[in-house]
Amino acid sequence: MIPKSRLDALTDGVFSVAMTLLVIDLRLPETFQPQSAADLLHRIVELGSQLLVYVISFYVLALRWTGMVKLAPRGEEVSEAYTKWAMLHLLLITLVPFTTMLIGRYPTLAPAVWFYAANTVAFALVAARMVTLSEHRTSETHKIEDRIGLSMLIASAVVAVLISLVEPKWALLGFVLNSLDAPLRRLVNRRGNPGRG
Repeated sequence: MIPKSRLDALTDGVFSVAMTLLVIDLRLPETFQPQSAADLLHRIVELGSQLLVYVISFYVLALRWTGMVKLAPRGEEVSEAYTKWAMLHLLLITLVPFTTMLIGRYPTLAPAVWFYAANTVAFALVAARMVTLSEHRTSETHKIEDRIGLSMLIASAVVAVLISLVEPKWALLGFVLNSLDAPLRRLVNRRGNPGRG
């Protein structure tokens, strides 16, 4: 058994670093010398697709961190199997800044979308395994909520890949599906607890 507090500390650290590193690629070229305010504003507007990817990636990581907090088994210790899957999950989370940079710099190229989507699907599938390993310690409502969130991540990645096959520059819109996560969770909670809401 592994002390849960140590795994929680590592998880929080990895997520905070990954979320912070996302912003590093949001920058103007060092060689850029604006000649006017309009020139600077124009160049900032050109960062629009990178900013969109940053916001989407930050949101996805925030969803995953929230899911991890809710998913983590209760008690003082976690199993070795859960810890191994958590480490794989954290490895995939550390790749998010790279795949974000890739899709931010090359939003019109489908392979950039594919790498971003593949990383999203991979960490969602690993998280699903972690849900299974922690099932005996979580409520049925939490299990359903976790599965909804992970399903939305996978569905949004698949939609993004499908869009990229037609028009890669619009593929990021597939990840907007993640905004349905909270409403779907509330709907499931209302159906499971008719007296609430």
